[in-house]
Order: sequence, then C-alpha cells, then structure tokens
Amino acid sequence: MNIGDVVAERTVHLTRESLVRYAGASGDLNPIHYRDDVAAKVGLPGVLAHGMLTMGLAVETIMPWLGDTGRIVEYGVRFTRPVVVDADGGADVTVVAMVAAVDDETARIDLTVTCADTTVLGKAQVRVRR
Repeated sequence: MNIGDVVAERTVHLTRESLVRYAGASGDLNPIHYRDDVAAKVGLPGVLAHGMLTMGLAVETIMPWLGDTGRIVEYGVRFTRPVVVDADGGADVTVVAMVAAVDDETARIDLTVTCADTTVLGKAQVRVRR
C-alpha cells in the first residue's frame, strides 16, 4: 500500500426509486427526497439524495478492497453540495478512493465523491487498520 494508490473506484446511479427505498429503510421520510413541489417550495434546486445515503455509498466503495469492515477505525465527511436526482435521468455519484497516508498501524483513505463534476462530500476520509 503506497501513498497515491487508487484502491477502489465506482459510479453509482441513483434514481428517484432509490431515494424512496432509502427513505423507507432509514425512516427519513422528508419529502425533499422524493417530491419536486416540496423541494422547490423550500428553495432547493430539485429533489436531493439523502446525505447519509451519499455518505454510505462513498464508504461502501472500499469494502471489496478492505475485505473486513471491522478494519474501519474512523470515517468522516463534510457535506459540501447536494446530490440532485433528476426525475428522468437520475444522478451518477462517482467515488475514487486513494491512499493518502500510511503509518505502522493504519492507513488513511481519501474519498473523492462527485456528481456532475462537482465535489459533493468534502474531507471524506476513512482510517483503516492495516
């Protein structure tokens, strides 16, 4: 494992159906996640993906590489921009996971998370046991 190594990457396509399913599973039934009229009424650019859904998709990207989720020591992000999910076209969220720091016991994996060429999660970092 070397600094700069890309350990995983993927693109996840979100649809309005994805948001409704996540809302039901998570219990977050805020209508800004599935109703255009409500999103517009509160001044949003459109229906938004749940922040925790985006955060979960991001860290899930490294699971095949990691092998054991018990190796995760710490995970954090800053929500910088919303993921707007179009009714017809949906939205593609792209995640690139790169080794950013390594010591004897842990490694820090930085996640670059974008949608429509815009970074949607800032300082997305996962510290894992080596």
